Amino acid sequence: MPYTKRRRLVTTAVAIALGATTLAACGSDSADDTESGPASLTYWTWTPGMDKVVDLWNKGPGKKDRITVTVKKQASGDTLVTKILTAHKAGKAPDLVQAEYQALPTLVSNDALADISKNVGGAEGKFADGVWQQTTLGTDAVYAVPQDIGPMMFYYREDLFKEYGLTVPTTWDQFAETARKLKKAAPDKDLTTFSANDSGLFAGLAQQAGAKWWTTSGDRWKVSINDAATQKVAEFWGGLVKEGAIDNQPMYTPAWNKALNTGKQIAWVSAVWAPGTLTTAAPDTKGKWAMAPLPQWSASDNSTGSWGGSSTAVTTDSEHRAAAAKFAAWLNTDSEALNALAKESGIYPAATNAQTSGAFLKPPAYFANQADFYTKAADIAETTAPSAWGPNVNVAYTTFKDAFGAAAKSKSDFGAALDEMQADTVADMKKQGFEVAE
Repeated sequence: MPYTKRRRLVTTAVAIALGATTLAACGSDSADDTESGPASLTYWTWTPGMDKVVDLWNKGPGKKDRITVTVKKQASGDTLVTKILTAHKAGKAPDLVQAEYQALPTLVSNDALADISKNVGGAEGKFADGVWQQTTLGTDAVYAVPQDIGPMMFYYREDLFKEYGLTVPTTWDQFAETARKLKKAAPDKDLTTFSANDSGLFAGLAQQAGAKWWTTSGDRWKVSINDAATQKVAEFWGGLVKEGAIDNQPMYTPAWNKALNTGKQIAWVSAVWAPGTLTTAAPDTKGKWAMAPLPQWSASDNSTGSWGGSSTAVTTDSEHRAAAAKFAAWLNTDSEALNALAKESGIYPAATNAQTSGAFLKPPAYFANQADFYTKAADIAETTAPSAWGPNVNVAYTTFKDAFGAAAKSKSDFGAALDEMQADTVADMKKQGFEVAE
């Protein structure tokens, strides 16, 4: 069934909102699960070391099934999404693509990804519900297999918390009080910083709070970036910045690295991949940090957001969709493949069975003092909250950096910055011809 971009996007959105089962029937056909014979596949990915992982397939299961995969290294982020859509428009997209979770609605809405539910549906039980949901868009279709995830966590200097008599916060209210207590005891130190450079961090925090940025109303998109949950998050962080309880400088700068390495900042709201960053940013503090679950909005809550993560998808241009889906499932569920991904690519696997085995039996070297690091990380990952992505995440993220960047620098109203983010996202969707509910 042919679809205009707008109609396809609305159909996708309605399916997401209503849990519809007809999206695949109206859009891309499911991969033919009876396909047999030799197949040569191309895989676009940015993951380092992926060629070594794919070699295991080509020499093992792939050789047996006469399915070979060739890796083509690509840039990540919006650059790759644009390249995929351009190639798809010409009917020349590769068989397989690596796609960040927030990019899936855009790719599906442009009919670039195939429904592979007939081939990989049995893999669902290997992933946390909130993770698997991101590849189904809330429907019975499956548009990708989860590869890696970035469940969010709280990192803190264990030695300095002890020195200043601080307790690891379990709620955000306690987090705020901890920041104030530290500032009072050591005016030259900050618990952490609010970084307006990191839209993914803010999105994850909003996700944990229950935000649903893109949904539908009838046959129209509904954009709720400034919903009550996100307003709560914005007001919380904006208030801490305004009163000077935390820093307002961006992360991933020489100044930020120095602050972590010297103990000027003693905590970091981050994700499971943080040990790698800390190894470079704060080498002198190895063994002095500990990880805990993200603070909750209510003591009875138990959820976390996501910061990062990607999946393996099969394109509608592929002439060997079943073979491609077979490889995607192997890559992200097979124990040998997952161990290789951890070793060669440094990923944290989405598959729950791999999160406490193989490379994850021991803690990261930087966290050798926390033997249960990956056991605790796996428990946290299981609590990943559902997400609600839309067709123009890139626009929302760009405005976040501009509006929140200005607000953080001037210590002004984060609520106004959030409204600007909402307005720009809606305006962009209307400009592209999408139906948007007011």
